[in-house]
Amino acid sequence: MNVRVCTPRFLSVGGDALCGIAGILERMGAIRNPLIVTDKFMSESGMAARVQTHLTDAGMTSEIFDAVLPDPTDTIVLAGIQMLESGAHDAIIGLGGGSPIDAAKAIAVMSQGSRDIQDYRPPVQSDTPGLPMLAIPTTAGTGSEVTHHAVVIHDASREKISCRGEGFVPTAAIVDFKLTLTKPKRLIADNGLDTLTHAIEAYVSRKATLYSDRMALDCMRLVAAHLDAAYSDPDNLAAREALMLSATFGGLAFSNASIALVHAMSRPLGSFFHVPHGMSNAMLLPTVTEFSRTSALARYADCARVIGLADETASDEAASAALVEGLYAYNDRLDVPTLSGFGIDKDAYFAAAEHMAEDAVRSGAPNNNPRVGTTQEIKDLFEEAWA
Repeated sequence: MNVRVCTPRFLSVGGDALCGIAGILERMGAIRNPLIVTDKFMSESGMAARVQTHLTDAGMTSEIFDAVLPDPTDTIVLAGIQMLESGAHDAIIGLGGGSPIDAAKAIAVMSQGSRDIQDYRPPVQSDTPGLPMLAIPTTAGTGSEVTHHAVVIHDASREKISCRGEGFVPTAAIVDFKLTLTKPKRLIADNGLDTLTHAIEAYVSRKATLYSDRMALDCMRLVAAHLDAAYSDPDNLAAREALMLSATFGGLAFSNASIALVHAMSRPLGSFFHVPHGMSNAMLLPTVTEFSRTSALARYADCARVIGLADETASDEAASAALVEGLYAYNDRLDVPTLSGFGIDKDAYFAAAEHMAEDAVRSGAPNNNPRVGTTQEIKDLFEEAWA
């Protein structure tokens, strides 16, 4: 089987990798005036200024665009393009979690092509390169630094559009776990479970390949070995470094095998009720796994064994059932709230369930799931997840 693998041109991985940013930009094409795309937290915490100092010390100019919000919109992207062009910037640096990096990808691509986010709606594949883009993740979860996806909300309709194609793959990425050390325990848990979701969905996806399987299995092993330790002791540097690497593996896995039903349902849950992406994945993962597991018993059983929830003597049926129970246990241990515990109004949630199911189907991702649910079945899953 021939497999087309999409990855950045190169990664710089390890503690203090950020210190080499100037050399990385030189290797990307003698860049001298990048636009740093980030959010207010990165700006106010001094992280964006830290990046800018490295650039200034190397004789480069730069500007900070820090208007990115969680779940970035096309309005934000267009504002970023305006700053890009007014400052004659020659590259993009995406700094932060998944939202700033996704916004940076969209700015890099849309500045060189259509400015209408609807023109990037799946199944459109945007393979034409945009401006050179360097991704610097500061969370260990999304894997956006290595994927060919960027999620942008269409402001007018509030629909999440998953832009995809080789044009959205960053040119390079700096994967420096030390940039994650100020993150609170809640983000450690949510990002870790987001990573685990990426790996499981990639492994059971109908588009899984030998390459994505390798990334997914190694990702699961790292999360299983280190997530609890990092959550209980955020100063455990070995655990934090392992989770950062697992996030990159997870990104490589799902970028090359695709996401499935959990992510399809997670996105409208975020856009309708503003549940953070990693947390919404964690809320949905056990319910969707139970729905799907009989359509891929051996694959889900492999996940259970790799994570350590079943041994080699367990049947595929028993191991896949243990996986579901183990995912609920992860949520309990890591204090993932229920949908009601998050503060969502029950009546509003159930009233929106059909619309969220329709949004999930429109994304196309449910077609990659081992069991392809109908709109009604996905609506039922949203209602089951409430309980």
